[in-house]
Amino acid sequence: MKLLPAFLLFLLAFLPLAEARTITDAAGRKVDIPDRIEKVMAAGPPASVLVYVLAPEKLAGWVRAPGDAEKTYLMTAVRDLPVYGQLTGKGGTANIEAVLAAKPDLILDVGTVNATYASLADKAQAQTGIPYVLIDGGFAGSAETLRKVGDILGVSERGEKLAIYAEGKLADLKGKLAAIPADKRPRVYYGRGPEGLETGLSGSINLEILEAAGAVNVAASAGKGGLTQVSLEQILGWNPDTILAASGKFAASVKSDPLWANVEAVKQSRVFVTPSLPFGWFDSPPGINRLIGIAWLEKLLYPDIFTADLSADVRDFYKLFYQVDLSDEQLAALMKGSAQVK
Repeated sequence: MKLLPAFLLFLLAFLPLAEARTITDAAGRKVDIPDRIEKVMAAGPPASVLVYVLAPEKLAGWVRAPGDAEKTYLMTAVRDLPVYGQLTGKGGTANIEAVLAAKPDLILDVGTVNATYASLADKAQAQTGIPYVLIDGGFAGSAETLRKVGDILGVSERGEKLAIYAEGKLADLKGKLAAIPADKRPRVYYGRGPEGLETGLSGSINLEILEAAGAVNVAASAGKGGLTQVSLEQILGWNPDTILAASGKFAASVKSDPLWANVEAVKQSRVFVTPSLPFGWFDSPPGINRLIGIAWLEKLLYPDIFTADLSADVRDFYKLFYQVDLSDEQLAALMKGSAQVK
């Protein structure tokens, strides 16, 4: 009888270890990842959204706790997952202890990819021993992102399904925009925060959906870069014909503030609030969630060309990506941003 444990140990010594594979991430880093991934830590908000839409059961937790309003637009199973903070980027709050406590099989970061993020990924991977993968979060590559991460997470079939949706939407957008002359494209200012004086410069990932929609980002004339603070004087000089507001407070104040009265967008009552539940349609975060935002922008900026039923598009997107069925009340709440601010 005493030989049995020794014999079992002998057999176990020859059993194959958990399989792994090597992938090349968006920074060109060779990363060894488990062949089977059960739990993923998102390094930032865009990665949280991506893991949620592809494989919600694999999401280790949230970077930021969803609010009560947001929770009603999310699957019940993920609403109260642990919150561990943001690992990298602006406002990073997570630490190595939090990463280790979560025991993820993989850390995933989605968004801008550069030398700084690659260095942070290498450092976190060395400190934790957990594979860390960087994925380019550019909007134009949404379909490729869904396929690649779907494959990494072992949900290729779902990744392909969502990628086909993304390809169809972007192809339709590109085809119809081709018929709109440059001088007919709207000139848009996007304002973040209660004062609306934070925006994105040319090349900002936070504004790329606007450029994808064929509109002119008036702040691009201030140079190339990311998010920045601007002055009211600059906005008056740009004189946009449409204003998109991330904050309802900003949108409402613009309507009654005499300092904004001569801006073309205000004179034409073209001030709109961007929908934001459970994730921003335009930004916040600049992730895969923007695929429904492009449908909203199409309808808002070119209603005579994009004639599809936006309400139906919203229902379909939420069912397919967020796996929730919208009630009429929820749909109405989301669509408030489609109406002009009175």
